[in-house]
Amino acid sequence: MARRSKAIKRTWFLAFLITRPVWAEDPLSIRDAVHLALRQNKSIRASGAASKVAESRVIAARSGNLPKVNYSESWTRSDNPVFVFSSLLTQHQFGEQNFQLPALNQPGFLNNFQSQVSADQSLFDAGQTKYAVRSAKLARDITSEDGRRTEMEVIASTIRSYYDALLAEEQTIAIRQGRLSSEADLVRAQNVRSAGMSTDVDVLSIRVRLSAVREQEIRRSADLDVARATLNDVLGLPLDTAHTLTTALTPLTLPAEALATYEATALTERPEFRQSKLATSLAENQVALARSSLFPQVSARAVFEADRQRFYAQGGENWLVSIGLRWNLFNGFSDRAHTEETKYALERSRAEQDRAGSTIRLQVRRMYADLQAAQQRIQVTQASVREAEESLRITQNRYESGFGNVTDLLRTETALLDARTRHVAAIHDQRIAAAMLEFAAGTLTADSVVLNEGKR
Repeated sequence: MARRSKAIKRTWFLAFLITRPVWAEDPLSIRDAVHLALRQNKSIRASGAASKVAESRVIAARSGNLPKVNYSESWTRSDNPVFVFSSLLTQHQFGEQNFQLPALNQPGFLNNFQSQVSADQSLFDAGQTKYAVRSAKLARDITSEDGRRTEMEVIASTIRSYYDALLAEEQTIAIRQGRLSSEADLVRAQNVRSAGMSTDVDVLSIRVRLSAVREQEIRRSADLDVARATLNDVLGLPLDTAHTLTTALTPLTLPAEALATYEATALTERPEFRQSKLATSLAENQVALARSSLFPQVSARAVFEADRQRFYAQGGENWLVSIGLRWNLFNGFSDRAHTEETKYALERSRAEQDRAGSTIRLQVRRMYADLQAAQQRIQVTQASVREAEESLRITQNRYESGFGNVTDLLRTETALLDARTRHVAAIHDQRIAAAMLEFAAGTLTADSVVLNEGKR
């Protein structure tokens, strides 16, 4: 019976291993996370749908150059003299008897089944179709830039969420190390008290310190859970998906680039600035389109018609070809007002383009300054960690030998924990600032150097 129970348990365990999600235990690097987000993130899907909508509008605008073909079918029954007279003619059923006055004045009811195929072709529209196609293409390009910006935002969000999760892990590790160190200090204090070199005050002080560290550890653990869930949300995965983050939270080595280089790149690569230029071109095109309504338009029309008294019966057939000209000579000043409106819209678009350039350069400068500051902080905090570790080692030895006091011990413990926390935060900020600088310059992609990684 016991063997059977063990066999059942083994079977259930194997079934669990087979059915559990394979990817739940897979390691996840920063590059893997970015590529996964670009496939799974819902914003990317919405952006792709918007691009297809814009492309469809281009096709719809081009249809202005093609003929419009329509088919219609109608049935009419009436004893109206004019209707009966004309219908008999088109049905090729008019005879001598229909010239009799009674038949002309008071005809009987007549059915007319009419089938008609018509084709309309614009011969000259003063460029309206051309401008409409150009507007649709410019709108498509604006949508394309919006899609590129969405991709960059997803990449930036993924990088931030990934390193936020890494920072939460590193801070949790630092707090755990602080707890272990405090526990070791508690043992030292108890040994020193047992040797008669201190009192219960030292032991109680360290226990208070240990309690505070444990409280911080609980908070950091909760922050870590939230950071991991945030990363999964950006990746488009269930919030409880487990990952092993393999990219190390180490300083990133970047090529030295001048601020002017980043600013110049931003004014050619940033999606928002490209959109502002495209919007200006679109406004210029709208001005030309408004003016084109003041010119004549020429179109051709061809119609084939069949009329009969019964739907399946043979009747009369006729066709028509015509060419028409339409010229808007006066439209109550609405055309003039519309033209003026497009001119003002163009003026506004140009002003917004200038403002966008200034805003983008300012963003580049802010991100550049953040990156420089973070890199300097890394150097300062790295030295601070080494000094704090050495200070703690000396203080622990002095306390254990009876030459130090508990206040110095607690102060150096706190200083080391703070130094380690500030160091990993500086590395985190440098990684984020490097990504945001590329984002501000419009060069952030899935292959950017800011995704270079060191193994943990």
